[in-house]
Amino acid sequence: MEEIKPVVVISGGAQGIGWATSIGFAAQGYKVMILDKNGELATQRAAELGVGHHAYEVDITIESQVSEAIKEIIDSNQRIDCLVNNAGVGEQQGSTFEQSYSLFLQVLQSHLSGCFLLSRAVAQQMAQQSQKGSIVNLGSIAGERGIPARNAYAAAKAGISAMTRSMAVEWGALGVRVNAVAPGYTYTDLVRKLEQEGKVDIGAIQRRTPLGRMAQPEEIADSILFLASKQASFITGTTLTIDGGWTINGNTD
Repeated sequence: MEEIKPVVVISGGAQGIGWATSIGFAAQGYKVMILDKNGELATQRAAELGVGHHAYEVDITIESQVSEAIKEIIDSNQRIDCLVNNAGVGEQQGSTFEQSYSLFLQVLQSHLSGCFLLSRAVAQQMAQQSQKGSIVNLGSIAGERGIPARNAYAAAKAGISAMTRSMAVEWGALGVRVNAVAPGYTYTDLVRKLEQEGKVDIGAIQRRTPLGRMAQPEEIADSILFLASKQASFITGTTLTIDGGWTINGNTD
């Protein structure tokens, strides 16, 4: 009899933390379904993972595209064991007075609406399965602390944590666990680019962080994998902070 592999859906799974998470789940024997607006890159990434992994070009803020992709995944696999809501657009930097309202709404829609649409579609399937499932959302320390000039992103990520708690309570009786991770500063390709452009002070971040460095994408992925695993079977509604101690550092030196 052919082995039935668990299925994970990862939005924004073609790069950064999402890609590290895709690699991690594939290594644990999951069939990885990458959802990404960059269909070409997603297809390339799925091919890198190997046979059984697939890519879907999806704008997660468009309900019809989300519904179509999830239906296709269910039709092909008859199950979804885990959803990782990772996708989201970057924020606009600058003071509140300078920020664009249209971009403000775009950030909120990408993070919050996308998480809502995907979670709703996937949880309905999970509730019908004998093995149920787990959802892990991507929050941020920006949603936990007051950081100037990051209004939309901070609001979106705080909303992710709140939505995580709400869905966890609502879906717990259905056997669907919902948790979130709140990464701190993570050394992704985007951060490297910002560093090269002089838009982020890596040294200052490292000095503020008790562990003295930034996270690697694989470290965030490992925490996502833990929350999705049987080892976290009695954990739901939790937001796990992964920041090397950045948020708890009260040292003003």
